[in-house]
Amino acid sequence: MTSPFDPSAFLSRRDVLGAAAGMAALAAATNQPASAADPQAAAPAKRSPCRKSINLWAFPYPQKMSLEQCLRLAKDAGFDAVELNYDLESDLSPKHGTADFQKIRRMADTIGIAISGLCSFLFWPYPLTSNDAAKRQRGLELAGKIAECAHDLGVENVLVVPGAVCIPWRTDHEPVPNDVCLKRAREAVGKLLPGAEKLGVKLNMENIFFNGFLMTPQEMNDFVDGFGSEHVKVHFDTGNIMMYQYPEHWIRMLGKRIQNVHLKEFTKKGTDTSLESFRPLLDGTTNWPAVMDAFTEVGYTGYLTFEYFHPYEHFPEALVFQTSDSLDRMLGRKTYVAS
Repeated sequence: MTSPFDPSAFLSRRDVLGAAAGMAALAAATNQPASAADPQAAAPAKRSPCRKSINLWAFPYPQKMSLEQCLRLAKDAGFDAVELNYDLESDLSPKHGTADFQKIRRMADTIGIAISGLCSFLFWPYPLTSNDAAKRQRGLELAGKIAECAHDLGVENVLVVPGAVCIPWRTDHEPVPNDVCLKRAREAVGKLLPGAEKLGVKLNMENIFFNGFLMTPQEMNDFVDGFGSEHVKVHFDTGNIMMYQYPEHWIRMLGKRIQNVHLKEFTKKGTDTSLESFRPLLDGTTNWPAVMDAFTEVGYTGYLTFEYFHPYEHFPEALVFQTSDSLDRMLGRKTYVAS
């Protein structure tokens, strides 16, 4: 077996040019384009109507950059939108109100960038299905405030984590039996639904997998369809199921229920179930051409939001520009053909 670092395993430039000339001659002899003569040649990505978005967690906010600086950086990097996060201590929090959120909306409009949705980590310390009734109640209150914030921002997409059997990264969460979790999740979303319908926002259920709840597309479909409302949809995350399943399979089964999307790169080369398993876009094992084909097949044309939790310590703008370039290639906006 050849060592990965054995120099003999690599072709010289002359070898490469000779092989290219040979392939071109073969193509001419068979009346085929050079790429067609090579069954391994990658076809250029098909042009997708989906829009490029990036989550604010990929920026060093608020430690090194203000919200305005993040929005301007995303715009300069070529993104169509930014997904914002609601927290207890930020520009989007219970400490702020309608006037503050409308000001953010105007700032985004001035910069010329859309807001693709609103999500939050608060569903983890305050799960809607917790065994602690006080946490469940606080979770409902915060989810309602997130929906109100989205309305004030002029945003229709609200990510909701409907429940959790387990939360491996939290030591303060007592496991919830599956049937109890399902019952509480249905009750919680049912309570949030009238407010969402009044506000004109959509409650988009996110698939997590690591939380032990809604583990298959069939379960997700049954849960969402059970409400019989256009205001309960799916926020599909490609990375959250990658350890044991495949996003291209889920997409085809979820179909028109998908209202918003997180693109999280994941590597199956490790066994870590923490946030460390998620990688910069294209630096993982996701079959992105298959994923993009699946989105096309189900007619999804909404936002594709890169979600990442580790802003670069140095030159943080590099991650943003790299991601924008990767998305351009996935969406068929940029192609490269080796000469």
